[in-house]
Amino acid sequence: MSWGTELWDQFDNLEKHTQWGIDVLEKYIKFVKERTEIELSYAKQLRNLSKKYQPKKNSKEEEEYRYTSTRAFLATLNEMNDYAGQHEVISENMTSLITGELTRYVQELKQERKSHFHDGRKAQQHIETCWKQLEASKRRFERDCKEADRAQQYFEKMDADINVTKADVEKARQQAQLRHQMAEDSKAEYSSTLQKFNSEQHDHYYTHIPNIFQKIQEMEERRIVRIGESMKTFAEVDRQVIPIIGKCLDEITKAAESIDHKNDSQLVIEAFKSGFEPPGDIDFEDFTQPMKRTVSESSLSNSRGDGKSEPKFGGKSKGKLWPFIKKNKSPKQQKEPLSHRFNEFMTSKPKIHCFRSLKRGGAGPEDFSNLPPEQRRKKLQQKVDELNKDIQKEMDQRDALTKMKDVYIKNPQMGDAASVDHRLAELGQNIEKLRLEVQKFEGWLAEVEGRLPLRTDQARRQSGLYEAQNTAAVNSCAQDRESSPDGSYTEEQSQETEMKVPATDFDDEFDDEEPLPTIGTCKALYTFEGQNEGTISVAEGEMLYVIEEDKGDGWTRIRRNEDEEGYVPTSYVEVYLDKNAKGAMTYI
Repeated sequence: MSWGTELWDQFDNLEKHTQWGIDVLEKYIKFVKERTEIELSYAKQLRNLSKKYQPKKNSKEEEEYRYTSTRAFLATLNEMNDYAGQHEVISENMTSLITGELTRYVQELKQERKSHFHDGRKAQQHIETCWKQLEASKRRFERDCKEADRAQQYFEKMDADINVTKADVEKARQQAQLRHQMAEDSKAEYSSTLQKFNSEQHDHYYTHIPNIFQKIQEMEERRIVRIGESMKTFAEVDRQVIPIIGKCLDEITKAAESIDHKNDSQLVIEAFKSGFEPPGDIDFEDFTQPMKRTVSESSLSNSRGDGKSEPKFGGKSKGKLWPFIKKNKSPKQQKEPLSHRFNEFMTSKPKIHCFRSLKRGGAGPEDFSNLPPEQRRKKLQQKVDELNKDIQKEMDQRDALTKMKDVYIKNPQMGDAASVDHRLAELGQNIEKLRLEVQKFEGWLAEVEGRLPLRTDQARRQSGLYEAQNTAAVNSCAQDRESSPDGSYTEEQSQETEMKVPATDFDDEFDDEEPLPTIGTCKALYTFEGQNEGTISVAEGEMLYVIEEDKGDGWTRIRRNEDEEGYVPTSYVEVYLDKNAKGAMTYI
């Protein structure tokens, strides 16, 4: 089966067919391009969807992700992000393996097709030229033969006429011979041209055209094979990412199976449990004897009488409806101007760590006595953990200063070792005060957990130097709690004993949870091996970010990435602070 023998006379149709084949290939390339665009768009939409539902940092949503169901949802969002990445891989592979390769192949195919059909047209023109030569030779032979016949007839006519002179007859005879000779020459030429044409025609239809058509056939077959291979690649690109997509789906299934409804229910209990028991039965009040009318001690009205009782956490308290009752605020509790409240707050608390003795938001006493026992225990534990973290930070800073002092002692030209003594003393005092405050909160925590008896005023006075600064506010809070007949914690009581410091926005400024912003960059002049806690190793010539400038202690705080930060000697780096940063100044 060969186009050269079967389609020897279909030159024009073959030309149209091969052009159609190239159009099909270009149409397939366009199809794959649109598929890659769809994959990229789909991946982008999936990533945006995953990002949209990710929990925001330092928001209430982060607290919600302690439940197994919300953690499973977060895992689903992360897996969807990876799922989107696989669709990007599909787009990239299709672009490189199919679209790019086929585009180059189409250009080569067009050039090859053009060359083959150029050869075919050239062969056709040659055979047409030979045919024209044959026709011209044939017409000339035919004309000469007719001229020879006419000359012979004229000679015979002149020879038969007795009135014609002999000279005229001889002239007619010579003319007839000349025409016969010309006819013979034309015959010989025609015969030669015919033989040549037949030879050329045979070569044309049995050699040249078959060879050209065979090359065109091979070219077309390669195009068909190439488009088939591209379609296989199209499927293979999808098949390659199926295992990874399957893993993503498996992880989503695994996250769904990890949801524990019992655990989530327990977390709800831990989050909202008050520690109190439900109120007891209300005694019957007999109104049939007006003169001997009595009121049950466990009734709601008696719970607000003159009798005093200690608050009991865990014991059975009768008639306590306080968890469902809230009183309106008195006029004393209305908000005051912010400047007045801020001044009052600053004068009523110590200047060092003054903001740590209030709850976040400033609403409530220092010992969280306005909260139910279980919630109070959790708040106190959280406070103890925060203070321990603060102590660790102070100790890290002290260790860094001690190391810097040792460097100054060994290399006096780098700085004065005595210049850090004052700062070291301040850090020591801060650590001691924080430790005393930890002891204070641990004492309150022990009271709630029942590990220690209730502390008396004398024990409170012996709790330490820092607690003495806050004794008035703490005792006032304790007295207000004891003044309640049923030991209930109402909103009105807690607010009257909270040092008159309403919630303000400036409390949030003293939280240490937010990462420090970048205030500039620096270049390491020398290699520094950060072996102590709080320091970071740097290599000579390394560029890093500055997050805290030198405070006069000879150390600069830098960051390499989100997880690596620490202190390096200021003399080891060349700092370029951002002029727009708050309080920044450029120095070397």
